Amino acid sequence: MVKSLIRAGLLIAVVWLLSASRPAHDFHASVTQMQYDQKERTFEISIRIFTDDFEKALTEASKSKVNLSAAGKNDPLIEKYIQSHFGYTNPQKQAKPIKYVGYEVEADAHWIYLEMPYTEPFRGGSLKQNALMELFDDQVNMVNVQYQGQKKTFVFRKNQPIQDISFN
Repeated sequence: MVKSLIRAGLLIAVVWLLSASRPAHDFHASVTQMQYDQKERTFEISIRIFTDDFEKALTEASKSKVNLSAAGKNDPLIEKYIQSHFGYTNPQKQAKPIKYVGYEVEADAHWIYLEMPYTEPFRGGSLKQNALMELFDDQVNMVNVQYQGQKKTFVFRKNQPIQDISFN
């Protein structure tokens, strides 16, 4: 009886250890929303990214351990990382400035907020979204662009981190 209880306890411990060592999620993806605010003449951008993956990317980029639970402390690091991995160039080959607004935590993910002033009519251009692609070969970054009632979705992968986008 005692031996069977010990075996059952060991089996439960092994199953628990094996499940605890599995990655937090089996896929690597982010979702970006770009929505044009006609009144403000600005694209409001939000990027949802898994916190554990984002911490790993920021740790690698800064060469020191990053813990995103420290509110506000990592804003400069987050801004620098996002600025280097997300960008837009208009059809005239002019890079548009993107302003980091901040971030918000939601369960196992972070929402990063950006703004991109855009006063001229949107005719498309070149969009880069290669966040986390330096870490994960299977990283997929989906970008939903909404402009004056139209919506298009673009999927970015390691072999296609920059895409031409248009609403024509």
